[in-house]
Amino acid sequence: MAQPKRLPVDPIAEAKRQWLAHGWTDAAAGMTAVTSIMRAHQLMLARVDETLRPLGLTFARYELLTLLSFSRSGRMPMASASARLQVHPTSVTNTVDRLEASGLVRREPHPTDGRATLVVLTDAGRALSREATAALNAEVFEHPGLSADDTNELVRLLARMRRDAGDFDDPRPTPDPL
Repeated sequence: MAQPKRLPVDPIAEAKRQWLAHGWTDAAAGMTAVTSIMRAHQLMLARVDETLRPLGLTFARYELLTLLSFSRSGRMPMASASARLQVHPTSVTNTVDRLEASGLVRREPHPTDGRATLVVLTDAGRALSREATAALNAEVFEHPGLSADDTNELVRLLARMRRDAGDFDDPRPTPDPL
């Protein structure tokens, strides 16, 4: 991927300067945080897309294949996939449609719930998930652009932000055995 020309000034720092100059002092730090996270997301997604494109995958398709590969039987109800991936059921349906057309998953009726449909990983889907994971590990995940300590701190801060926004609950402590 061609590297874009570096800008002579950080546009987010300049936006913060403008926020402060316009008297929006109370919002300046938040605007800077939100804009920085969104730009970092763009940069990370570009790296992920560049890695997955040769394999014919998007990140959404990769996530679903990998989620299925982590399940014991390589199958789960589509509603469960939607919940675990934190996306709308329509998005899962569209992703499954594309993966199914490529022979990477198939749909099966749920054995006990006539209203539910299972999405099932095929052997080709499992193999592609493994290949894509190896590529992402080598090209993106092993070197995210931050030191290990900074990466851990970033994940900690973002997890707290997500939890506080209602994204998940902290796990309850398990009781001591009797």
